[in-house]
Amino acid sequence: MIEAAIGLADREGIDAVSMRRLASELGVEAMALYTHVRNKDDLLDGMVDTLIGRIPIDVRGDGWRASLRQLVMGARGVLLDHRWAPPVIESRTFAGLAVPRYFNAVAGILREGGFTLERTHHALHILGSRVLGFTQELFDDSDEADPQAVEAFAAEVAGTLPYVAELALAATHSGSLGACDDDVEFAFALDFILDGLERLRER
Repeated sequence: MIEAAIGLADREGIDAVSMRRLASELGVEAMALYTHVRNKDDLLDGMVDTLIGRIPIDVRGDGWRASLRQLVMGARGVLLDHRWAPPVIESRTFAGLAVPRYFNAVAGILREGGFTLERTHHALHILGSRVLGFTQELFDDSDEADPQAVEAFAAEVAGTLPYVAELALAATHSGSLGACDDDVEFAFALDFILDGLERLRER
């Protein structure tokens, strides 16, 4: 049932997942589902726990930093296959078995890598949702903007907002920054955080 719900969300988005629609997908009456889950929230909990359980936690990096990077990028790999998952993960208050198991692996890497308990706690806060392979960006620029519209906007604000104009043009002109690549930005920020945590550990 949970696998069918995940498949439905992958195909049509999380809003398509309802008890009635899922029952139709499985060829059963909706009431039959309630012998397995109490309600839709219970179903969503199971979907999240199933996805987190797919993250490989048996990592073998050269040191804590490489191990943690491998773990987090593995989490990102899982979530990239299920784009609907991040907001659902954020909405959950109940943790199944896979979630504490995953965080135990994260904390274990840090503790065995020389972090004190206090700094392990700080590290989890610093990493935030990134530790599960996603971030909440300030701006959604996944759709390519019309270059002419961006250039017109940049020309209009260049006198009063020169740095905004500069960034806008750089993101649209070939050979410059280019459109944002979520994977590149995710890895860049993760490496930046891991470098900072290493300095914290060495103090």
